[in-house]
Amino acid sequence: MAQLDILDLLVLAALLIGTAAYFTKGTYWGVPKDPYATAFTGANGAKAGKTRNILEKMDESGKNTVVFYASQTGTAEDYASRLAKEGSSRFGLKTMVADLEDYDYENLDTFPPDKVAIFVLATYGEGEPTDNAVDFYEFITGDDVSFSGGGNAENQPLSDLRYVAFGLGNNTYEHYNALVRRVDTALIKLGAQRISSAGEGDDGAGTMEEDFLAWKEPMWSELAETMKLEEREAVYEPMFAITERQDISPDTNDVYLGEPNKNHLEGTQRGPFNSHNPYIAPIVESRELFTINDRNCLHMEIDVSGSNLPYQTGDHVAVWPTNAGREVDRFLNILGLSDRRHMVISVKGLDPTARVPFPTPTTYDAAVRYHMEICGPVSRQFVASLAPFAPDEASKAEMARLGEDKDYFKEKVSDQYLNIAQLLERVCETQWTTVPFSIMIESIQKLQPRYYSISSSSLVQKTKISITAVVEEVRVAGSKPNVVKGVTTNYLLALKQKQHGEPDPDPHGLTYAITGPRNKYDGCHVPVHVRHSNFKLPSDPAKPVIMVGPGSGVAPFRGFVQERAAQAKAGEKVGKTILFYGCRRPSEDFLYRDEWETYKQALGDSFELFTAFSRETNQKVYVQQRLAEQAPLVNELLQQKGNFYVCGDASNMAREVHAMLGQIVAEQRGLSVEKGEEIVKSMRSSNQYQEDVWS
Repeated sequence: MAQLDILDLLVLAALLIGTAAYFTKGTYWGVPKDPYATAFTGANGAKAGKTRNILEKMDESGKNTVVFYASQTGTAEDYASRLAKEGSSRFGLKTMVADLEDYDYENLDTFPPDKVAIFVLATYGEGEPTDNAVDFYEFITGDDVSFSGGGNAENQPLSDLRYVAFGLGNNTYEHYNALVRRVDTALIKLGAQRISSAGEGDDGAGTMEEDFLAWKEPMWSELAETMKLEEREAVYEPMFAITERQDISPDTNDVYLGEPNKNHLEGTQRGPFNSHNPYIAPIVESRELFTINDRNCLHMEIDVSGSNLPYQTGDHVAVWPTNAGREVDRFLNILGLSDRRHMVISVKGLDPTARVPFPTPTTYDAAVRYHMEICGPVSRQFVASLAPFAPDEASKAEMARLGEDKDYFKEKVSDQYLNIAQLLERVCETQWTTVPFSIMIESIQKLQPRYYSISSSSLVQKTKISITAVVEEVRVAGSKPNVVKGVTTNYLLALKQKQHGEPDPDPHGLTYAITGPRNKYDGCHVPVHVRHSNFKLPSDPAKPVIMVGPGSGVAPFRGFVQERAAQAKAGEKVGKTILFYGCRRPSEDFLYRDEWETYKQALGDSFELFTAFSRETNQKVYVQQRLAEQAPLVNELLQQKGNFYVCGDASNMAREVHAMLGQIVAEQRGLSVEKGEEIVKSMRSSNQYQEDVWS
């Protein structure tokens, strides 16, 4: 009888434990993991518990096609997502998108012939891999590359790997599309079989999108033939499920209102701070550098003390922007979401490999304001995909035409610099209420940080980062709106106005949520991180330097000169320091005019400033002309192994400076022009000639 009583008690206890477990599910156990809870660690590889074996991942998720991306600004990632979606909808491929830094590559020799790898690779800077592709690039192009099966280049271990490649580059840089070219060469050398020709998009010529579209059609044909695929009618299949959570208030503590990860949601900041995890930094100083009313150039001092966010002179600071309220309103209104903008939504991937691009639960407003590049350029492919959701047949026909006719699209969309909401308004003012929000998340890039050359010296101010930024705008003749405003620089201008006492700043009619989610940026704070650069002063300060930086291109050189002035004050021997600077008029936009005099006092005769003013007289003068006038001095310093630096516009100024330097070397040394160009090219290879340029 005693045994029966004990058994009864055990059964009763088990029932009680089971009941308690059932009713506490989701509270104390079985809690869904927040993928953004540790987002700050994402820059260092796959998250804990996630496999770094790509074939294992593909087998687990039933995939036969992986689209790898190397992306710095998000464009390559966007193209990778588009290829994955198209491969699935048109050809029934089981696709997944993969960040190159999330996987290891020693087992690519076991990649089976019934699977396909697609590489979408952006080249960064002067032929460098993007941050997320460094490890892959160094592995696949290394002289001592070896794989899991022990193979090396001699026995072609990748003979079963079938792949496709597309590169994103800029022809204003010397090493145009270097990453895709070098990776393609390495893969072929290792025995891999490329399907179709490697495509190349050119951002410098403004043809990136059309280059991509022109490449992918024949690529799909060849891939379908090789892999025995049958094309089917493409129908939109959402990658994400959007659930409106009427049971949750947006004021609930676990709803993301623009915070980038869990730490920020909980009101704490924890490093490392990087492209996945910004530091919310106070702006301790801001001022206007121009003396005219119709243009702005900002100087800002960002305090990073206590963040353990180190920088070196010549590095870049990334500013995480917020979309302008006017554009957020426009976007939500045209989709019929204005009344539900603060509705809490949960976004979930419908495929185990689909990665939600922002933390949820969130709201429509927060997703659009803080996470989606709603002011970015629109692709023809995106426009075509929206045609089935048009409010009427006329609008549907117009969207289809825009998607098919590249010349018509250029005239009506690209040349007018329209964003997606502006385009939808023009096509049909009626709200587009049937457009799935999921297609917007999938097709609009994630809002990216903008990078600025740091204009201070880390030797002089270790915990304060200086920014020098011209507030951007593009005027479009005959278009409404006829002025396109830069997303980030106008956001910074609003912060500057706020700091100077304007209660409701609205630069150029734009308003911003400058206090951030839940007022976490109040008191003039801005989210930032630092990206390290190879644009550096010589380690020996006695070495001469020549700097060419017109306009805001002078930013890093303010840091360079600031550092050399401090070294001179400290008693160090500082070599000749030459700066060629250009602007329109000395009375309007001569940046840091008084500071150069201060640095001159510290550096003495070792510092010389040569100026070029393009609007001061009827005769326009540019920095390359001043460079030519100082040809003997420039050549003398180069022969002393001095470093030559260029910062600014890549498409015109940097090219012309490069050509002028070749001429100077040739003329001063009695050589042919070809030989002069060859010497300058050699200077580039040895880092004696360095560029920090943009197009």
